[in-house]
Formats: sequence, structure tokens, C-alpha cells
Amino acid sequence: MLSEQVHTRLRDAIMRGEHAPGAPLKPQELAKAHGVSLVVVREALVRLVGEGLADRLPNRGFAVPEFSDRRWQELAQARCVVEPAMLRLAVANGDLDWEARVRAAHHRLERTPVLDPAEGDYMSSAWSEAHRQFHRTLLDGCGNAPLLDTFDRLWTATELARRWSGRANPDRDHVAEHRELEEAVLARDAERAATCLHRHLSSTAEALEPADVTARRKEA
Repeated sequence: MLSEQVHTRLRDAIMRGEHAPGAPLKPQELAKAHGVSLVVVREALVRLVGEGLADRLPNRGFAVPEFSDRRWQELAQARCVVEPAMLRLAVANGDLDWEARVRAAHHRLERTPVLDPAEGDYMSSAWSEAHRQFHRTLLDGCGNAPLLDTFDRLWTATELARRWSGRANPDRDHVAEHRELEEAVLARDAERAATCLHRHLSSTAEALEPADVTARRKEA
């Protein structure tokens, strides 16, 4: 299906940083570049809007979301509320099979290169998927389908911000943060695990804050 193919290409291009934050996504130009009709491009762009990877602007068409958009902090706040609570449930309810899956997901994440030269300076698609699987597996032990659906929606909505965050804070030690999470979960230390996850999520949000906001918070 053409719209699916164009959607995938546009999604990958945005994730690789080929379209900068705030850059317009002009249907006419994209249709010409991809050799498809305007209808096909618009279908792909509407889908990207639904995934949080594009904005539909009144009387101005489509654009990549702004780096400093308040939505990223709001989404991060939602995750900081929802996911530590889910992790507490997972630690309480998860069985031995869940523990094994947590170990396997973390092993895959540690062994997957963060960057792929073919994909530019942003986190690679392979690492991003391993990252998603690790976090999803951590929370899967909660056994609550509506909460897991909420996680899936929030994760998709914040995928672009996560990649921007990695560039904004390249010295961040993701390996240590994820290892600490795994250790706390497998030790069945619910409070420590929830605290680690909250700190992990907050660090991503802070990397996307405007510089003046970060400075004011450090002064407080």
C-alpha cells in the first residue's frame, strides 16, 4: 500500500533528523519527492500526526513538532505518574517467566549498538526497538491490559522526543540507568525500582527543557 510505504519513509526521515524540529512538511514537495499523489502523502501525514511525529497547523499545513513544545514535558509527567505505579505492580505480580524475559530484554538492549552510521546521528532503529522492548517487558509483569495500552500510546507519542533527548544530552549513561533498573526489579525491590524509573524518565524530560527553564530549576 502506497500510503504505508510513504508513511514509513517519512517516519524514518523524521527520526533520522532529516526534517528539523519545526520544519514544514509540504505535501506538494513530498508527493513529488516520493513520486506519489497528494492524497497518498496526506494520508501518511495524518497518520504521523496521530503518532505525535507531525503537527497539523491551522492554515499552515503540516510540520515537525517544535523541540521546545510543552507537550514533551506533559507527556513525560504522565509517564512519571503512570509507569512507576505499573512497575510496583509488576514487581509484586511478575512470575519467574517475567523475570527471565526482563533479563533477556536487558541483555538484548546492552548488546545492541546505540548508533548506526547509516541512520545518522540519532539513536538507531534497532536500539530504539530494543529500548522499547526492555521498558515494555519491565511493565508487562503488572498484568493490567488497560495500563499496558496506556504505556504503548505514551511510548509512541514520545519516541521523537526520546531521540532528541539523546542528542541534547550525549553524555548521559543509559547503560548504567538500565542496568540499575534491571537489578532493582530482579531484586524485587519495588520502591527502589520505581524511584530509578522516575529518575530515568525525568532525565529525558529535562534534556528537552528550554535552557532558561533548566537554569531556573538549578538555581532553586
